[in-house]
Amino acid sequence: MIHSIELIDFLAHHNTKLDFSNDATVFVGQNGAGKSSIIDAITFSLFGAHTRKNNKSLIRRGANKSLVKVDFSANGKNYRTVRQIDAKGTLTAQFLEKNGEDFIPIAEGERKQFGESMTEEVEKVLGINFEKLKIASIVQQGELNSIIKAKPKEFKELLNTIIGIDRLDVAVESMKEVLKEFRKDIQTKHGFDDTQIELLENRMNEFQNEITNSKPMMKKLEEEKQVRETKIIQIEQEVEKDSVKEIQLRELEDQKEELVSYAKETIKKIQRDVMEEERKVNECKGCFSIVSKRGEIESRLFKLEEELQTITKELVESEKKKIRFEEQGEFANRLELKDGKCPVCDSKVDHLNPLFQKEHLEEEIKTLDRKISQTKEKQVELEDSIEKVNDELREAENADIKLKTHNISTETELEQIAATIKEKVKKIKDIPITINSGQLLEASSIDAHAKMKYEKILQIEKTTSGFNQDEFLLKKKDLIQNRDRLRQIDQEFGATSNRIENAEQQLERNRIILDELHNVRKYVIELENIQKNVYSIDGPVAKSLRSWALDIISEKASEYLERLNTKIQRISLSQKTRDVNITCYARSTMLELESLSGGEQVSIALSLRLGMAHLLGASNLNFMILDEPTTHLDSERRKALVGVLSQLASIRGEEASMQFIIISHDAEIFEDSSVENIYNFESAINGTLVNPL
Repeated sequence: MIHSIELIDFLAHHNTKLDFSNDATVFVGQNGAGKSSIIDAITFSLFGAHTRKNNKSLIRRGANKSLVKVDFSANGKNYRTVRQIDAKGTLTAQFLEKNGEDFIPIAEGERKQFGESMTEEVEKVLGINFEKLKIASIVQQGELNSIIKAKPKEFKELLNTIIGIDRLDVAVESMKEVLKEFRKDIQTKHGFDDTQIELLENRMNEFQNEITNSKPMMKKLEEEKQVRETKIIQIEQEVEKDSVKEIQLRELEDQKEELVSYAKETIKKIQRDVMEEERKVNECKGCFSIVSKRGEIESRLFKLEEELQTITKELVESEKKKIRFEEQGEFANRLELKDGKCPVCDSKVDHLNPLFQKEHLEEEIKTLDRKISQTKEKQVELEDSIEKVNDELREAENADIKLKTHNISTETELEQIAATIKEKVKKIKDIPITINSGQLLEASSIDAHAKMKYEKILQIEKTTSGFNQDEFLLKKKDLIQNRDRLRQIDQEFGATSNRIENAEQQLERNRIILDELHNVRKYVIELENIQKNVYSIDGPVAKSLRSWALDIISEKASEYLERLNTKIQRISLSQKTRDVNITCYARSTMLELESLSGGEQVSIALSLRLGMAHLLGASNLNFMILDEPTTHLDSERRKALVGVLSQLASIRGEEASMQFIIISHDAEIFEDSSVENIYNFESAINGTLVNPL
């Protein structure tokens, strides 16, 4: 039972504290005034859960944190839960138990990884979690009236939801997923699953047909192989006999080619030798006559060079003498007599020495110029003569070098070379320049080696006479074709053998897989039967659960009706194929719901809801929240609802009275009721204002 709640900056509330009555507490006010926030405050404080988007959305706009405190009693003990959330999303939580006047912490925080969970401790004390509390103790808008207004099928769906049978659909889907994964594993393991047994059997028939059809083919290949092997042996023997001649024929062609090649090369060599020797003869012609004059040329050259040296010496002497006369002439100009006196000593002189006379010196210089000119002309003539004689000497030296280069020392040797040239030219004169295989006889006349090769060719032609090369090639071709076919037979035989072996292995492997798939199919059928009979929402297990639940709800609802002093003493819930029907009894008389008064219908609805809450175990809080229970109710039923709630809240007996928290925007329906704890909620700028009425 909840005793009080305190909200600080929680949703629309700035600072709200509410005390709850043991029987009924009513919240009234316009929509949006913050009445339903109390439900979120209670569940947030107890379980850390709510209907909003996230924890931060619980903080009132403009505030930086939110706090909810709830005091309640359960199992004869008093407790307090406190939870706080700040703008950063940091959550703190504390669960306390009252000891005397103080509250002692018994759990804090939600660090489940460290074994700390305040919510788990609260669940243990209350015996219920958030999800079950929503179903057992919180009746949302329209749910109360929907219990008796719902069609039989809709009532069945509501009942399924309340007692959790609708979760069988989840189990069915899980079972489907299990079957799917199971088949996937089988498929991965074997390549087939139980839905493909027929496909596997067809595949096995194909393998069997493969074996059946391949065996005659293998027999046919074996027979052809024997025939081919016999024929190959016969042809090999024939080819082996002719192979020697075939080799000799190839050798004959090689010998002919060698002879032709040798002849061509030899002729070319002779031609090159002839050209070289002709060049030697031509170069050495006349060299002996030139060489014989070398001594005389060298003697003349020596005399000319001696004469040139003498002339050159005379020229040098004359030029030196001229220079002296010219120097004396300059001095003579300064020694000219003046008045018969010497310009140096001023003594009287009759005449000067001719060496100091200007006219004499000038005459001497003219004489020397003529001599120098004549000497130079003679020098040039001698130099030209020496150059000519040098040319004759170089010609003689070159002629001597040629003779030594060609290793010819006498004219007789040169004549012998010329005679050899004539012999070689005569030798190749009758041989064609381009020799072919039809001119081997001519080619053999070149030398002894060519003749030897020609004789060997004649011998091979004689040995291979009568051999038919075309027939031999046909036999070899036939041999190759037979060998190729034999290899092809071996390949076909191997491939066929592999197909048979593979098919037999596949058959054996598939037999094992097929046996396992038959077991899988049996297992899957059993799982599908379990799915159909146990987990199906309309299966026997679900029907039994509903029947049991309907009996419990009927029994407990009837007990509440007896306490409400209505004419309805008993309610019976029964199910048909797809529906759940409500039957009311006044003693032994069966009554239709539509024939009952508004107050009686509300009593039945509340009794059924309380019966359902009992089925779920409700909670140790022993309370129920009705959120806008008057929605969709007319005025008569609204007043009847207030009366029924007052009666239920005030019932005393063996069990503790039920605590109701009623949220409604119809304040006027509680004016004449026995409910005393009524709070009015009003929207305000600084947060919801809550005042007792």
